[in-house]
Amino acid sequence: MPSFKYEVRDSSGQISVGVVQATTLLEASAQLRGRGQSLLNLTPVADRPSGVMAKLRSVSVEFGPGLKDVMNFTNQMAVMIKAGINIRTAIGSVADQMENAKFRAIIQKLKADVEAGTPFSDALARHPKVFSPLYINMVRASEMSGNFAKMLERIAAYLQQQCETRSMVRGAMVYPAIIGVMAVVTTIFLLTFVLPRFTALFAGKEALLPTPTKALIAVSDFLRARWYIVVGAFLAAGVSFRMWLKTRNGRIAWDRTKLRIPIFRKMLRALYITRGMHTMGELISAGVPMLETLKITGEVSGNILYKALWMQVHNSVKQGEKIATPLAKQRMLPKNVVQMISAGEESGKLGDVLRDVAEYYSGELRNTIKAVTAMIEPLMIVVMGVVVGFIAMSIILPIFKMSSLVK
Repeated sequence: MPSFKYEVRDSSGQISVGVVQATTLLEASAQLRGRGQSLLNLTPVADRPSGVMAKLRSVSVEFGPGLKDVMNFTNQMAVMIKAGINIRTAIGSVADQMENAKFRAIIQKLKADVEAGTPFSDALARHPKVFSPLYINMVRASEMSGNFAKMLERIAAYLQQQCETRSMVRGAMVYPAIIGVMAVVTTIFLLTFVLPRFTALFAGKEALLPTPTKALIAVSDFLRARWYIVVGAFLAAGVSFRMWLKTRNGRIAWDRTKLRIPIFRKMLRALYITRGMHTMGELISAGVPMLETLKITGEVSGNILYKALWMQVHNSVKQGEKIATPLAKQRMLPKNVVQMISAGEESGKLGDVLRDVAEYYSGELRNTIKAVTAMIEPLMIVVMGVVVGFIAMSIILPIFKMSSLVK
């Protein structure tokens, strides 16, 4: 059972410390409060790794905090604040338990800023690469409303949903990537190791070889003699593509292409709609101003075309129009979604409507990912079979042809 180190003050004002065992932090807090003591501090006692694991952890490479790190931080903060621990102590306790050294340093800076009198939301805003505008604005709204613990729970739930969505999309890309790599490796192996074993049989008989075999032999000779040119070309293409994506025109062209690829466009469209609706719903329910909500929704959309759409809506709302008015003039959101947004505006329950839409499209995204994976699997196998079969036939056909001439 987990252990928690506590610091309490009794009715006479005397402070004492100790360790209590409980299943959760809330249960430990309830035990101590049940004794009639005032809880000053309560932190989990971490199990220290030893032996080989300790050595491995000491030499492990530390990466910057990811989405899961921020989610875990938020979850722990929510539990501690709900248990009645003040924010400075809660931040310090989370920092002590954080394994990622870089994130631990950031949390310690948050604690120092809060102890200096800086609001928690402003302290978070000093680390924009770790905490998103959505995170910061939801925390700022909770500071105004006084419902900090509940808001942290909502932020943690939002981050968990984003982690799950990201995991689903990446999972759908893993299988075709593996098959594609295997196809390339197999092709290179056949051209550079298998095909050269047969070229000795064809020596002096090049005129009898079919065109596909001649082409494959030429490619094989080039790969073995000039492999560095191929490697350099691939590296140059990769670097050029990344640099092109950093330009505005390149990003627009690539994001537009992603929405036109037959197999992936439905999945990506569901992803962008889910992300946008979920973000808007959470921000509106948290009390974040509408203009700021639309701006943040555009920033987290993940596609520059959808970002431009939400910024267009932002400008229209700034001029006094309703959200549904500019959305009705575009084709990037389905008509039924626009109608539901319009109904939510009229009824004053826009936040609830957006969360319902996000939940519906989250289910659509899961179904689409399953369908895409089911389509890609046989398609990639067929492509790989065609490539390998073409190479095999190009090798075997000349042998059959020569054997028939001998007869």
